[in-house]
Amino acid sequence: MADEVNYVLEAFKFMLLGMGIVFLFLFILVKVVELQAKLIAKYFPEDTSKTPATPAGKIADDEQRKVAAIIAAVTEFRNNKS
Repeated sequence: MADEVNYVLEAFKFMLLGMGIVFLFLFILVKVVELQAKLIAKYFPEDTSKTPATPAGKIADDEQRKVAAIIAAVTEFRNNKS
């Protein structure tokens, strides 16, 4: 009976050790990614002045084409299914 308690205690220790290592790794990973984002923003800033604004008509035209493509795909699927 005493051996079973030791096995359970050892398993619990290994579980905590494993979860602690994973947590530590993920914490370090998040910090490194945040540091990387800061460095990239500092040395390679986004230049928003060069990007022209998209006209509203072009956006509406793109949306209409997407809707037409979806309708055509659904219609073709229904025709082939029957």
